[in-house]
Amino acid sequence: MAKPGKIGWIAMTALLALGAWIGVDATMHESHSLRGFDGRAVGRIETAMWRSYYEHRPVRLFAELVELLREQYHLPFWRSVAGAWHAARAAETFQAGHNRAEYERALPDLIAFYSGIRRGSDVAFDAPSAALLELEWWIVHRERERYGAAELENSLAALQAQIYRKPARVFQVHAKARAEAMLLRDARGERIAEGDWTEIGRLLDSAWVEAGEAAR
Repeated sequence: MAKPGKIGWIAMTALLALGAWIGVDATMHESHSLRGFDGRAVGRIETAMWRSYYEHRPVRLFAELVELLREQYHLPFWRSVAGAWHAARAAETFQAGHNRAEYERALPDLIAFYSGIRRGSDVAFDAPSAALLELEWWIVHRERERYGAAELENSLAALQAQIYRKPARVFQVHAKARAEAMLLRDARGERIAEGDWTEIGRLLDSAWVEAGEAAR
C-alpha cells in the first residue's frame, strides 16, 4: 500500500503533467485546415448533436462538440474542450432568451468559440463577424414564422460565406438542405421517429458534403 506522502507526490506530478499538457495546447500555433473536413462525418456528428440536444443529453452533446472540433476541424484536445464549453454555454444562454437583446448575451461565448477555431486556421475569417452571423441564424430559426424559410437559408449561407471568404451563392445548396433538416425536426416535434432522424441525417450529410465542395 502506497504511503500518504507518495500518493501526494504522484497526485502532484499528475496535476503538473496535466497543467503542462493544457499549457502546450493553449499556446501552440500549428495551422489547421478548415477546408479539410469530411462532410459525411460532420453530417453524422451534427445529426447526433441535434438528437442529444432535443433529448436533453448535455454530457453527450458536449462530447460530440469536442469530437467535431477535434476530429474535423483539427483543434488540439484542450482547445476543443474549451470551444465545446463556449458553444454549449452560448446555446444555453440563447435558449433562455426571449428577445434580441437577451439573445445577444450569447455573443461573448460565440466569439470565443469562433476565435478558438480561427486561431491557427488556414482561412483568415473574422471571428466576431462569424459569431454575429451564427447568432443571426439562431434568431431567424427561432422566429421562423416571422422570417420564413428563405431567410433561414440565406442566413445559413451567409455564415459559411464569411468563414470561407466566398460568395454566399456557392453555399446555397448547403443552406437549403440544412434548413430543410431543421424545418423537418421542427415540424415533427415530440412526434419525431427514427425514420425522421434518418431523413434528417441524409439532409445534413448532403448539406455538409456540399459545404466541403463549395469551401474548396
